[in-house]
Amino acid sequence: MMISPATSLASGAADAAAAVGAAPTWVLAIPFLPMLAVVLNTLCAVFGNKTKLPAWITVGCLAGSFVVTMLAYMALSGETNTVTAWHWFDLSWGDGVGQSMVANFGFYIDNLTLLWMMFVTGLATLIAIYASEYMEHDVGKGYTRFFVAFGLFVFSMLCLVMGDNLLMLYLGWEGVGLCSYLLIGYFYKKPEAVAAAKKAFIVNRIGDLGLAIGVMLTFVHFGTLEYEVLFNSAQLQGYISAVQEGRAGDVPLMAQLIAVFLMIGAFGKSAQFPLYVWLPDAMEGPTPVSALIHAATMVTAGLYLIARMLPVFLLSEWALPVVAWVGTITALLAATIGMAQFDIKRIMAYSTVSQLGYMFAGLAFLSSTGGVFHVVTHAFFKALLFLCCGAVMHGFAGQLDLRKLSGLWHMKGWRIVSIGMLIGCLNLAGVPFTAGYFSKDMILAEAFVTPGYGYSFLGWVLLLTAGMTAYYTFRVFFRVFTGPVQYEAGDEHHGSDDHSHEHEAGDAHGHDGHSHEDHHGHFHPHAPGMRINGVLATLSVLAILAAGLYFISPEKHGWIGDMLEESTAHNIYTADHSSAAMFVIDGDAHGAHGHDSHGHAGDHGDHAHGAHGSILGYDPHKVMYYISAVFGLTGILIAAWAHGPKGLVSGFIGGRVEAGKCRMDGVAAKLGPIPRWAENKWYVDEFYAFIFVTPLRVVSHIFHMIDKLLVDGLVNLFGYLPRMLGRGAQPGQSGVLHGYALSMAGGVGVILFIVAWVTL
Repeated sequence: MMISPATSLASGAADAAAAVGAAPTWVLAIPFLPMLAVVLNTLCAVFGNKTKLPAWITVGCLAGSFVVTMLAYMALSGETNTVTAWHWFDLSWGDGVGQSMVANFGFYIDNLTLLWMMFVTGLATLIAIYASEYMEHDVGKGYTRFFVAFGLFVFSMLCLVMGDNLLMLYLGWEGVGLCSYLLIGYFYKKPEAVAAAKKAFIVNRIGDLGLAIGVMLTFVHFGTLEYEVLFNSAQLQGYISAVQEGRAGDVPLMAQLIAVFLMIGAFGKSAQFPLYVWLPDAMEGPTPVSALIHAATMVTAGLYLIARMLPVFLLSEWALPVVAWVGTITALLAATIGMAQFDIKRIMAYSTVSQLGYMFAGLAFLSSTGGVFHVVTHAFFKALLFLCCGAVMHGFAGQLDLRKLSGLWHMKGWRIVSIGMLIGCLNLAGVPFTAGYFSKDMILAEAFVTPGYGYSFLGWVLLLTAGMTAYYTFRVFFRVFTGPVQYEAGDEHHGSDDHSHEHEAGDAHGHDGHSHEDHHGHFHPHAPGMRINGVLATLSVLAILAAGLYFISPEKHGWIGDMLEESTAHNIYTADHSSAAMFVIDGDAHGAHGHDSHGHAGDHGDHAHGAHGSILGYDPHKVMYYISAVFGLTGILIAAWAHGPKGLVSGFIGGRVEAGKCRMDGVAAKLGPIPRWAENKWYVDEFYAFIFVTPLRVVSHIFHMIDKLLVDGLVNLFGYLPRMLGRGAQPGQSGVLHGYALSMAGGVGVILFIVAWVTL
């Protein structure tokens, strides 16, 4: 018996109709504890608090939210429940279908929700602890303002993830956009930060328009915004059955366009081409912001949207193929840019854009397990990488240029940062047996298994991108953390000697405070304190342990697959893992191949033009472990040769003897302008400025002149005429009596003259 994803979803939704229950009221504490932190921190601002109290309020409330989330996981995992905080929208204008709209301030708790809630609240708590030390230079109004926005962001993100209807999702969606603007522009006196905040806000509005249209079309077509009603509706199940039976033409155009517009919203929030340009500039915000918003939580909102609405995406002929191609293009483009950057935070930003492309491609290849697994693993190791970069920036007075830092591994007080960076780099590079290796392999293998739309080609592109990722990741590690101990203070240092200084290993020492100079004026970095090191150590352990999720419930493709099986992002491999699954649109196979209990493809013969797929003649799920390992390790070896320290391996690999020079400099010189183009981000921003920004500015100036000269001119003219008439009559009202008499006599004379003239 062959069970298709559509059949599985249809039967799963039918079963869920009877299984949806009422969650306990205490679940409401999960989103409202972060809001409590916002309220309390606002009171701190009102009363002029100048202590670290806002940080500890935030940490306490977020930790409480995480604990309640874990309790909800233990109590509600495997179930679908709803809980309503209060009735929000309950409108009716008739008795027919689609003539009422219900959107409560309520929450939809299933395994997909629980999964997102766990890493959002857990990571937010750790990052808040980190920020309590990182932001302590700004204790006072700025410190309080930061944690108010921080708590509001977590509340908004939880509303987005937990909401039981699309209107709640949209509320949280706009909330995280607002908080992103506030946190990116935290240093509001810095022009670059203000520009980055505005850029993020405006670019996200483009995607948000697509989401808004998608939400409206959902209500117009299905007559509801509530997940429970939508996913269990006979109309949706009928469409899924039609697609499964090869009658995709029976699905109306409007139903297919819903997924297309939702996809546009996802591209904006999750920084996919062509709307990715806001995220690298967002690095102008404090590093905890980069770790929280732009690595672990907000940028995954688009992926959550697709995973949550996957039954609707299955109805569209275009949505998932476009997601696959855009995700792959984004992954490759961002990787090429990341290879040429020198700012280590910006390199990690482009890495985030690239990895988000992998996740989108995974969902589009019908590997919801692989895509979501990569969301989870990436959240841990990318937060770790950003926070390590932040520790370096914090200790070296804002220095982030990898050409001006070297040998941190050998410096006193920097070993935890160095180890954390190494663990993060190993995961990002996909080194065998790391969490990033397993999650990325699921996506890569499925690219060669899923037939149609050139997915095999996309698989090779993603493999190439994996090698490039390993290269630029270890380019950072080898340049900054290995080699001779050299460093140069950043722009935040204002000492008398800002030049690079060499020290023997162990000479540099940490201090409790900001960077300062010794009596010779030489800069000394300060190593991170207990809170920063504690968070980095915790994240390092979690990033290592995340690999173990792959081996939990192997018959369901790991713990993530087990979690997704009871959600709308149901494992697209089907409920019966021993059979092939096909999703057919207009006769073209677009599906995933079933696997045995070990995650290997089953032997069922060819289905729908090669549903099994192959790579180099082998089963992708059996050989991808080795192929991806070769690409990843090759990238690391090239990075070691080009950027590694002298004597790394018998003098052949490595050779860098100072921070600012390496073997790649000579290679780059032979490539002509290409490295410069990549360093300048392929001039995409300049292209957008030429195509969109400059014309809009010209048009805006034209309209400004029309408004100023024509509109305001007419208004001013009608106001000016009475004034001129009044001024003309003003001399006749002098207040001199004989002047009035003379005027009267003159007037009488004129009247008599006119009468005489007419009479004669």
